[in-house]
Amino acid sequence: MFEKTVEALRRRGYEAVAVSTKEEAKAVVMKEAESAASVGWGGSETIKEIGARAALEASGKEIRDHQTMMDLFLLSANAMTEDGVIVNIDGTGNRVAASIYGPRRVVYVVGRNKIVPGGVLEAIVRAKKFACAPNCRRLSKKTPCAELGTCADCDSPDRICKVTAVFDRCPTHTSTLVVLVDEDLGY
Repeated sequence: MFEKTVEALRRRGYEAVAVSTKEEAKAVVMKEAESAASVGWGGSETIKEIGARAALEASGKEIRDHQTMMDLFLLSANAMTEDGVIVNIDGTGNRVAASIYGPRRVVYVVGRNKIVPGGVLEAIVRAKKFACAPNCRRLSKKTPCAELGTCADCDSPDRICKVTAVFDRCPTHTSTLVVLVDEDLGY
């Protein structure tokens, strides 16, 4: 299902696995969290959607929202190219910062809807078109994209697309696992 992308991610220095369902993705996340005293979460709807956030809270794990120092950091990508380049767009930079440096372990959970066949520019367009506007709506931001449903490249102070991170390779000293899920997840 994702053989090409899994291999590309591995060539880029990531650990990578493909699973069929969000339940399988949740099982991978819960296994990763077993030895973590603290778990960070960057606001990912995907992590909520697979049920990992609620399961971690129920297990008594310390959940750190929007911080950069923890044992395990969970997030998704706004977009990913088939050849393993990860694109994330952020408002304050804390989510991308934690995925680059700080946590002992980083785990991405990425639904098939976020993988694009083209390059980085297509991934950025996908992120702005399908992730930024719904997130602005969800967060009650006063931006044109929240009203229009698509990026207007605005200058609003409420804009959440201020930092664009392109991960060409796994960051040095950041142990990172990417879980690809054969379901549409998140934005």
